[in-house]
Amino acid sequence: MDSGHRLPAPHASAVSAGMTKEIMSTAVSPLAPKNVPILPPIDGVRLATGAAGIRYAGRTDVLLALFDRGTTAAGVFTRSKCPSAPVEWCRARIKAGKARALVVNSGNANAFTGKSGRAATKLTAELAARASGCKTNDVFLASTGVIGEPLDARKFAGVMTRLVAEVTGGHFLEAAKAIMTTDTFAKVATAHAKLGAATVTINGIAKGAGMIAPDMATMLAFVFTDAPITAPTLQRILSESVTDTLNAVTVDGDTSTSDTLMAFATGTAAARGAPNIARASDKRLAGFHKALVAVLANLAEQIARDGEGARKLVEVIVEGAVSKASARRIAMSIANSPLVKTAIAGEDANWGRVVMAVGRAGEPADRDKLSIWFGGIRVAHRGERDPAYDEAAVSAAMKKPEIALKVALGLGRGRDRVLTCDLTKDYVAINSDYRS
Repeated sequence: MDSGHRLPAPHASAVSAGMTKEIMSTAVSPLAPKNVPILPPIDGVRLATGAAGIRYAGRTDVLLALFDRGTTAAGVFTRSKCPSAPVEWCRARIKAGKARALVVNSGNANAFTGKSGRAATKLTAELAARASGCKTNDVFLASTGVIGEPLDARKFAGVMTRLVAEVTGGHFLEAAKAIMTTDTFAKVATAHAKLGAATVTINGIAKGAGMIAPDMATMLAFVFTDAPITAPTLQRILSESVTDTLNAVTVDGDTSTSDTLMAFATGTAAARGAPNIARASDKRLAGFHKALVAVLANLAEQIARDGEGARKLVEVIVEGAVSKASARRIAMSIANSPLVKTAIAGEDANWGRVVMAVGRAGEPADRDKLSIWFGGIRVAHRGERDPAYDEAAVSAAMKKPEIALKVALGLGRGRDRVLTCDLTKDYVAINSDYRS
């Protein structure tokens, strides 16, 4: 795949999880990465997971992260007009730019829960603050799972003190498992970067398999680093880094009420010679910024690989558009088309459906200049089927688990790419009984 920012294979993960049968099959996605990275501990970050019994039986469903004093925080959240209570809680506190704790639960999104939802966030933060000895406003929250069902935050009281006692410097993989819902494998990534005289670490975890569409930031994702970066600078580079990573992936075109991306920088690498970075324009930040983008791009690809019921990872490339923004809108029109996605699931290089998706995007396009490729084979050229079209060669390409779908518009120099997956019967099965 022409992923641009993707990390090498060892930085991806594939872990089976025992999800409850009413949510999904226990089968791991056939697109799951083959290697699990070892995420090193990060000074100033301690993690623990537990089973609070929010929804799932026999598995962890709550994550607690504790941060050293002085940790800076940044966040990007859903643009949904119906945000969850935890999103509202985080938005109200992110401007302070500091964090001491993060609590994430799976199984219940605490969204569309009214006053009880707001009370649940307050109680959760109070429990975490009381157990860890920090201020309530320094606790950040995220929830994922069923929308519209009240969250009984009292269940956290039974595990919070134990979690605080059990936090340790590793456990990133366990943390990623605890926040899964319909995911079939835990999503983790790591990278290193030079910052002054020191090498700093960036670890990321994420969850997401359905209700995935770009709009800041398309899932739950958390990034941790020991780099000494001020909160405004961290916010600036985090916001910039989502454009071609987490905001360039779609599974079904549906933006969640709970989308949250947060980054936490403990600053502990300063003791090893890392300079304190106070401006996003600081040239010393370039390597770190590149590594951050790589981690987010890796997590984004894993989400596309774990799309609910997916059997094909699809990279949609649009070039020759009038601008990058125009190319993005056309690429998303293709990637979100049920007709295109079902054709790919059926291993049918149906360029007619791609033409439809290009035309409906509302962006400049010229039918008679349009060319289309599936799996590197040109199937349509300048407004009609390619004269050299070979059905056998194209059919073979469509059977591969990774497919590149490229469209050339012939209008300009604008180019963009997005990741998606096919649309199968399993997607319908997973979502037809998700709540019940």
